[in-house]
Amino acid sequence: MRRQLPEQDRFARRLTATVSSAILVFGLCSCQTAGMEDITGSLGDKTEASHTADPRQEVDIYGERFRANRKDADAALQYGKALRAAGQRAQAVAVLQEASIANPGNKALLAGYGRALADNGDFQEAFDVLSRAHNPDNPDWRILSAQGTVLDQLGRYDEARQYYASALKIAPDEPSVLSNLGLSYLLSKDLPKAEETLRRANGHADADPRVRENLALVVGLQGRIAEAESIVKADRPPEEAAANVTYLRRLLARKDNAHTNVDKVAAAGRPD
Repeated sequence: MRRQLPEQDRFARRLTATVSSAILVFGLCSCQTAGMEDITGSLGDKTEASHTADPRQEVDIYGERFRANRKDADAALQYGKALRAAGQRAQAVAVLQEASIANPGNKALLAGYGRALADNGDFQEAFDVLSRAHNPDNPDWRILSAQGTVLDQLGRYDEARQYYASALKIAPDEPSVLSNLGLSYLLSKDLPKAEETLRRANGHADADPRVRENLALVVGLQGRIAEAESIVKADRPPEEAAANVTYLRRLLARKDNAHTNVDKVAAAGRPD
């Protein structure tokens, strides 16, 4: 039976990752190619195992499938996703690298492999692999957005924003791309621009909840604590709202360190 995570734990894990991790998360919508939600669904995937179940259980299930047939692309993608959710990032890279070699023309596997590399902090290699997953004749806004997030982690902010602009031409006002763009401004320490962009993303009815959490963080980092708290608890049940506010306060208590290390702040708060 799947073990549900308490809402406070889910919120804490998302915001902790936003401050302390270099994991990248990319698009939020369902994808056109089977398996592509692995690279394009997040700030974490909507179907990410860690949001709904014990990741160790997913590792066992999909690991068994993968070992039964190491050329099974879908099994490899699901196993890689479960390994990332369990924090086994290097192992996820190894699995998806092996599967990509066995299935050299599988764009979904290349995209998943690029995501795993980014999760593992191998940003230049991640960008190179994602470029191989991209088809210029049939551009995918999700891959373009993913490439932007990797460029952000390499400190190439202007280039990253060109990729977001290209993605937005294909998918105008897509909230996951706007969110990634907002976090790009956060990484370059332009908090007002980050706030403006995240507000646009949060204005969409289908925006991932993490967009709101990122907006609250950016507002709080500018010293508007009460407003940040009102954002993070809006439309939440009382108990969950209280837990979210408590954790946000704890996070913002370390804001001086967050300002000093802002290159880490925008990491896993991206919609994948």
